[in-house]
Amino acid sequence: MLILEDDDLLRDRVLVPHLQQFGFRVEAIGRASELEAKLRQQVPDIVVLDLGLPDLDGFEVARNLRAGIAGIGIVMLTARAERHHQVRGLSEGADAYLSKPVDIDVLAATLYSLARRLQLSSPSQNDHSWRLGADGWCLLSPTGQPVALSQLESRLLAPLIEAPNRVVSREALIQAVTSNVHNYDPHRLDTLVHRIRKKVMRVLGMPFPLNAVPGQGYVLVSH
Repeated sequence: MLILEDDDLLRDRVLVPHLQQFGFRVEAIGRASELEAKLRQQVPDIVVLDLGLPDLDGFEVARNLRAGIAGIGIVMLTARAERHHQVRGLSEGADAYLSKPVDIDVLAATLYSLARRLQLSSPSQNDHSWRLGADGWCLLSPTGQPVALSQLESRLLAPLIEAPNRVVSREALIQAVTSNVHNYDPHRLDTLVHRIRKKVMRVLGMPFPLNAVPGQGYVLVSH
């Protein structure tokens, strides 16, 4: 993935490190004039593109990318939130148009969704249960909608998804998230579960069926 964003702070302190935490391989540049050299080195699968670049209009960049590279994914990330800008962005070839400030979870989920459409990842089309996709970096709903996960969240969910409708003990879950089990505060496990439930509801608008079993652990209910 390539990020084209001229705001150094947003690019280097927010977008790059956070998207790397979600499992993306990220390179970043600040000017459209650097793009050609990057494309000669390697063509990215997806470009995250700001519109307000100092040396070239982002719409023109998107138009050139769409015309010159078959199958590339383009996500516009911009402060221009007006409807006519959004319409133009999608018309110029963007696959998605997001306004700043953006929730990093929403951006990551958008990127995972686009990657699936580009067939960069290929979850089973016949699997209608909750599952991990993109090498564990996102949670997929039964209908295939993605929720971006941090490494810690992915490690917690892996044993639960591998054993649907069965209780996974608190001890096993703690072992999944840390190597220092003896000094781990068990309350952190409950906080992590709460955070995942809240994230799923915020991103997908639906409850995540991860239920506590008092005195034992957690169970992921699958129908």
